[in-house]
Amino acid sequence: MAHLCGLCLALRGDHGQFARMATNYDGLVISVLVEAQAGRPDSRRRTAGPCPLRGMRTASVARGEGARLAATVSLVLASAKVRDHVADGDGVLARRPVAAAARRVAGRWDRAGARSGAEIGFDTAVLLDAVGRQQGIEEMAGAGTSLLTVTEPTETATAAAFGHTAVLAGKPGNRAPLEEAGRLFGRLAHLLDAVEDIAEDAETGAWNPITATGADLAEVRRLCDDAVQGVRLALQDVAFAGKGSGKLAHVLLAHELPRAVDRAFGTTACTHTGQTADAPESSQGAPPPQSPWITPHGPGGGPGGTPPEPPDRGRRRGLMAGCAVWAGLFCTCQVCCRDPYHDPWSGQPREGWCHKCDDCSDCCDCCDCCSNCGDCCGNCCDGCDCGCDCGC
Repeated sequence: MAHLCGLCLALRGDHGQFARMATNYDGLVISVLVEAQAGRPDSRRRTAGPCPLRGMRTASVARGEGARLAATVSLVLASAKVRDHVADGDGVLARRPVAAAARRVAGRWDRAGARSGAEIGFDTAVLLDAVGRQQGIEEMAGAGTSLLTVTEPTETATAAAFGHTAVLAGKPGNRAPLEEAGRLFGRLAHLLDAVEDIAEDAETGAWNPITATGADLAEVRRLCDDAVQGVRLALQDVAFAGKGSGKLAHVLLAHELPRAVDRAFGTTACTHTGQTADAPESSQGAPPPQSPWITPHGPGGGPGGTPPEPPDRGRRRGLMAGCAVWAGLFCTCQVCCRDPYHDPWSGQPREGWCHKCDDCSDCCDCCDCCSNCGDCCGNCCDGCDCGCDCGC
């Protein structure tokens, strides 16, 4: 959450309030990777003021070049997605005045992203070139076209972003393995987005790479599983700053990615054992984490996460102040959808209304095997093929 808030605030600081619409969960991986390689997290944090999405509490948030790179990448890719929706005439963008306004916004975001990218030594032209080639590739794709041909521009964009984290962290030796991890991350993001949207795209007639190429879902799953394994192997060649500095990057990229694949394909698995089973009814069809490389979205979407512990959680609010904060939490759906959210009076974590796990039969579905090892899943880390030794 420190990195998510840092990304959001970096967008606001460099590009204005409206740019915060480009905030997304996958984009924060960029900030995480910079901090994991450079170390000294305390020097890369600051205390941010109260925010409705944090229950009007302050929090320690990421700052510096990592957050700015994440913001730059997210903004440029968001602008590309806006233009894509305009070209397709999606929803209200089919109206000329709205489409014209959206194009102006996309143009401003392109220029703003290029300026902020130049300040941190990142050339956003590689992102714009990749996005520009995507439409042509999709127009040429047909039955029998390899899915990897379609995902190549996305892979190129994510490889460039991941690789530049090594430059910002002063670890040039990490650039090659991180570019490989980024390339496979982009492939996975593109394929999972296609899997998630396949039914809706068929209903609306929208273009989908899986249906357009006639690919079999079993082959798509194989490509996703191979990408997950490739990311794990690439991370093993990355030199992080010190013991424990790469923990969050490891959890996000070695543990959360396979879980995203399972959610997209309607299966569940403990990523440490490789065992896969049918998903319980409550999780069937659950969407994978959305990706900025494919579908930018605001801070209300994306995978669940544990909010930061508020520094002032020991101080109780008064009746009126607590009621005001509760109203804000309720109106932003956090009381229902965030798990946990912070009690507006005491600051204690509370379970969201929509996050009940009473009927869960798979322990590893309801806890983080790595961070809670021994608390819930016992020795679930035994046999983990991604290097997890319960010390991560």
